[in-house]
Amino acid sequence: MAIQNPYPWGPPYGGPPPPLPAIPARDLRPRRIWYLVAALLGLVLAGAGIAVIVVTVKNTLDSIDTARSFSSGDSRTFGFVQGKTKAIYVSQSGKGRVECRIPELGSGSMTRPDSTFRITLGSRTWERVFEVKPGSSGAYTLTCTSELPAEFALGDTPRVGAMAGNIVAGVGCFLAAFAVAVAIIVVTAVRRSRHRRRLVAMWAPPPQWSPPPYGPTPWPPHGPQP
Repeated sequence: MAIQNPYPWGPPYGGPPPPLPAIPARDLRPRRIWYLVAALLGLVLAGAGIAVIVVTVKNTLDSIDTARSFSSGDSRTFGFVQGKTKAIYVSQSGKGRVECRIPELGSGSMTRPDSTFRITLGSRTWERVFEVKPGSSGAYTLTCTSELPAEFALGDTPRVGAMAGNIVAGVGCFLAAFAVAVAIIVVTAVRRSRHRRRLVAMWAPPPQWSPPPYGPTPWPPHGPQP
């Protein structure tokens, strides 16, 4: 079996290319500290989102004065401020008919809300059943009854729009934290890679050429040319 010579005019000359120079990471720009900046900024934005959501939930839970709740058929005296609307909440196991009254207040001061609002605190679910807007400030006695065993409590009116807005803002902080951190990391990595290529091109030694080790030059051929 004949073995073909891959180099009929002799082996290639010039030698292997020189190795690429090693570029220290500290010489690349932007500096690696931008990775730390991305992480810290992401943590700050994520922490802000958590804080907004936690404060919103806490304020909503604290809006009902469960410490001064009373049972169906009982009465309790509360302080009211003129023009400030308060909400009456009930916690019961079913849909019992609920009635509440404040004898000292005139008609129209207590109304049923147009929408339903429920909130769960521990093992109890509280539902808003009435809203009270007194015409004058003072201490008034509230009496409530239900067809079922129930507990009643006075609280603030729910600010559904503000609560939803705060939750959306908190989620937005999470998304912003992810987007900003990823953007800084990607831009930093791309720019450092480009800077590395530029430095390699600047520091690479020029190619070394040498004459062929033996044999005639393969081209042009000897003799007159047509």
